[in-house]
Amino acid sequence: MVDTPPSATSPSNSAREAAGTSALVPTFEKRSGRLAGLDGLRAIAVIAVVIYHFFPSALPGGFIGVDVFFVISGFLITGLLVSERTRTGRVSLRNFWQRRARRLVPPLVPLILLSCTAAWLIGGDVLVGLGAQLLGAVTFGYNWISIAGDASYFAADQPELFRNLWSLAVEEQFYVIWPLLLLAILLIRSARLRLAVVALLAVASMLWMGVLYQPGADPTRVYYGSDTHSFGLFTGAALALLLRRPAGLRNELPRLRPWLGGAALVGIGIAAAVLPEGGTETYRGGLAAVSVLTAVAIWAGVRGGGFGRALDVAPLRYIGERSYGIYLWHWPVLVLLQVGLPGPSTPLRVALIAVLATVLTLAAAGASYRWLEQPVRRDGIRGVVGRLRTLWGLHAKGRVLVAVLAVTVLLVSGGTAAALATAPATATAEVEIERGQQALDEAAKAAAEAAQQAASTPAPLPGGDLITAVGDSVMLASAAELQTTFPGISIDAAVSRGMYSAAGILEELARAGTLRPIVVVGLGTNGPIKADELIEIERVIGPDRKLILVNAYADRDWTEGVNASLADFSARNRLVELANWHDAIAPHTDLLAGDGVHPGPTGSQIYADAVTTALQRLAELPPQRLPGENRLQPAAV
Repeated sequence: MVDTPPSATSPSNSAREAAGTSALVPTFEKRSGRLAGLDGLRAIAVIAVVIYHFFPSALPGGFIGVDVFFVISGFLITGLLVSERTRTGRVSLRNFWQRRARRLVPPLVPLILLSCTAAWLIGGDVLVGLGAQLLGAVTFGYNWISIAGDASYFAADQPELFRNLWSLAVEEQFYVIWPLLLLAILLIRSARLRLAVVALLAVASMLWMGVLYQPGADPTRVYYGSDTHSFGLFTGAALALLLRRPAGLRNELPRLRPWLGGAALVGIGIAAAVLPEGGTETYRGGLAAVSVLTAVAIWAGVRGGGFGRALDVAPLRYIGERSYGIYLWHWPVLVLLQVGLPGPSTPLRVALIAVLATVLTLAAAGASYRWLEQPVRRDGIRGVVGRLRTLWGLHAKGRVLVAVLAVTVLLVSGGTAAALATAPATATAEVEIERGQQALDEAAKAAAEAAQQAASTPAPLPGGDLITAVGDSVMLASAAELQTTFPGISIDAAVSRGMYSAAGILEELARAGTLRPIVVVGLGTNGPIKADELIEIERVIGPDRKLILVNAYADRDWTEGVNASLADFSARNRLVELANWHDAIAPHTDLLAGDGVHPGPTGSQIYADAVTTALQRLAELPPQRLPGENRLQPAAV
């Protein structure tokens, strides 16, 4: 995912790159030829991302690790290009792009072949959309293909096998365009003006993200977009130009105090702990602030002193060197384990899958680093092929090893082809969602026809006419049964919604005068929730409406916390009731789609029945006493 400065001991192109890197800044680890602190920063970044994916509620903002990677990449790539131009007077774009391909492509090949083969053996929903995912992977256009297909980075109900490759696509697109743009910028004589131009590009991308972000909507477009999410790469590029001083000049920029680097790391840690994946503060300044803090940490590390050495302690350095492989493997491994080992959503199961995924990820990344990435970086593709030929001719064991490798490649290539050939067009969950959407469309049509045929004296409204329901794809899948159980109910449900979007949707309905006396909210499937979000919902609907909160059933780390929050909130509020969908469907998981989340027709009726039970409890509430009604003594005459 990110670039690693080559070792000083590596020959050929790697040695020349290391020499170029040394011209970038005056201080780095002489013994290894690496810029101090960067491996430690990579390790911190990839650990944050992995925790976010394995235990989202433990580190809800861990996705900011990608932004740390972006800054490191922009810093290193720009430094290498500027150093090459300073030494030789030119930049070989062909060699640059070849080195990038040699660095990034080889580890992708086994990842794709093995993951697709495993997905084919498991079968089912994990194969849906595999062709588009592979197209995005091999063209490094995964982000835009996902945007075009309305895929969501933050959806918990879509087992998307290669979702993490979006960031690799953003970087590769940057690698194609940035060298050409940088050569033009370097024609500017003034160093300050060059720096200002690059900084302006970073600010423009940051502002564009803020402009396109829509509060309450799925933020995938602004998160995936190369136009909206390149400010980290440009921030790193600006830092490289800032630290790059002309040879022979003594007016070098000052070293940063180690405590400034430590403070920057603390800031990054706070962002990882508090930034919400769908919050306005994240996309209108939060991610940009993380990029600036990362630049400060890099500056403090590479400019010498103990901060860089402290970051590069052995465990962090080990992880940092293998961070690319860890990032590539951790998500497909997690998805395959979740789909291949179905079961009830319990904390123990979530923890066991996370431990197993961690072990497999580290093993795969370690093997890739030792037997693929390092040999290719050292000898190139042709050199590796030549060594295999030599191994074939040396002795019988060598021929057996090469033969096993060749057979394995053939088998996983066949497995990948089979996965593509047998991939279903539609996930089972999507079938149920489409059924629910069709029910909503038919209900809307029937309501319009009934309104046209209605007599001047309206008939009594059925119970459903008093209900507004706002939900996610689980509610959408259950729409037909909700319409049957509560004729006339108003349902606003959509895929990939979280609780953070509820208040905005309800506020729009209230402004339009269409928010009904009873409000049903089912938005716990796609991520953790906050107490403030529930309080805001209650504020929007006002004191005269009743609220039903539908809890969640999903094999996700946050489900238990979501359900506990909903139960606690409903218990403490008189006009709020809990619809216990989780306990109602738990004994009947065979009624769910292949993803273990979305109900079929019978399961959807259980969903509607859970809402009915909650409505009955609300209806049985005794009337609220007015002030003074509980007086023991009669009023004075």
